[in-house]
Amino acid sequence: MDRLHLSQHISQQFNAELAALTRQVLAMGGLVESQLATALEALAERDARRTADVIAREEAVNASELEIDARCTQILARRQPAASDLRLVLACVRMVTNLERIGDEAERIAKLSEKLGSIDLGERYTMKLAEMGSLVRDQLRGTLDTFARMDEDRALERLRRDREVDVLYKEVSAMLVDLMQRQSDRVPAALDLLWCARALERIGDRCKNLCEQVIYLVRGKDVRHTGLSRTSGDAGKG
Repeated sequence: MDRLHLSQHISQQFNAELAALTRQVLAMGGLVESQLATALEALAERDARRTADVIAREEAVNASELEIDARCTQILARRQPAASDLRLVLACVRMVTNLERIGDEAERIAKLSEKLGSIDLGERYTMKLAEMGSLVRDQLRGTLDTFARMDEDRALERLRRDREVDVLYKEVSAMLVDLMQRQSDRVPAALDLLWCARALERIGDRCKNLCEQVIYLVRGKDVRHTGLSRTSGDAGKG
């Protein structure tokens, strides 16, 4: 099976186009990571200015997605890439879609934080949600790093860590459901926090999708519907 071999073209211009595409995806990833960080700060501090920043950045994220899609279409039409070059273009198309969705979830968190206002359900709940937010933010940062390095092993490691996000989501959900059952007057605020947790869980899922694209790019195998144990067992095989 064809493994990853970039920067091996007769045309230096084609090399430059692929390198520029990779940089542009990483730049979009950095923008989305910043958007998520600001959304989590808005949630922790209930800061309306930070919420406005997140919403404003959404336009830049959407513009990046359109620009990268156009660049990929142009490369496909002009260069008719094959093998690992084609995988890079296809992986980038899929990755920017997931990055844009992460931006959507960050915006949702920011808007929910504004809706919550000064309502305080207690440190127990906010700390657990902050823990989940920190884990998801680290997951996104690490996932982008796997793409920058084209590192299949790190991508597999990040795939495994998605389980930690799922465990925390179940814990947060159980705590908030219990709160709503005991104190009916707190249901609206607890539901908003629950939606924040759900948005973070979805971001974790999107990071998993990004890691799968890195594995596809490096290994030449689509693992989107493959169990993690089978994916791990095939690591390193050509």
